[in-house]
Amino acid sequence: MKILEEQRVLITGAGSGIGKVMAEYFEKSGAQIWICDADEKILAQCLQEHPAWHGAHCDVSDEDSVNRLFEKMTQSFGGLEILVNNAGIAGPTAPVEEIDPEEWRRSVGVNLNGAFYCTHLAVPLLKSTDQASIINISSVAGRLGFALRLPYASTKWAIIGFTESLAKELGPSGIRVNALLPGIVEGPRIEGVFHARAESEGIGYEAVKQRILNNVSMKRMVSAKDVAEMAVFLCSSAGKNISGQSISVCGNVENI
Repeated sequence: MKILEEQRVLITGAGSGIGKVMAEYFEKSGAQIWICDADEKILAQCLQEHPAWHGAHCDVSDEDSVNRLFEKMTQSFGGLEILVNNAGIAGPTAPVEEIDPEEWRRSVGVNLNGAFYCTHLAVPLLKSTDQASIINISSVAGRLGFALRLPYASTKWAIIGFTESLAKELGPSGIRVNALLPGIVEGPRIEGVFHARAESEGIGYEAVKQRILNNVSMKRMVSAKDVAEMAVFLCSSAGKNISGQSISVCGNVENI
């Protein structure tokens, strides 16, 4: 028997990147998959690649869009055991005085408000099951701070408080709530961050990359697979007494 046999999972922002890899690992573990993404083209391609998955377009920063997502998901699944609040954006790379307030609002809208909107609707469904979990995706920037990335780091710090508060509130209902803090995750997104930081600081891409990896104890990036496997573990029976934790999957990032 697979460790998440017949459990129903919703993963936001899962058309690509970490979210998509998590969906693949949850499926391998026996879960039924529902995903959403703000990019309709990427979502359609992902669902074509994975015909057993369900999905819908959703901008998690838009409450009405989230309401429509949950209406569709509930009609199809009838309930939910696992919510993964994965949707997020990198936000701007710039000194605070140069950040457009609209970029700040957009970062907060997607990274923090989106997690609230989804959790607000998911909890009544989760309370009706006996093995419910919420996984919130934060970042090592949620424990270390990140110069020139104020909107991103601020929202990721907020997700830690969001997680710990929910764990205390929902524990009596048997709902586990944990946060994962990925480190330097290999792939196009971190490459974009390196390029943006190199441009902002007026130095080369490789210099930025090497400087950041020098601050990782294990001197390497992590993969989306590493994050996905930890998420599955936390939602399995092996993680039944793990809640309120912020778990770094990062090779021990010392500074960023």
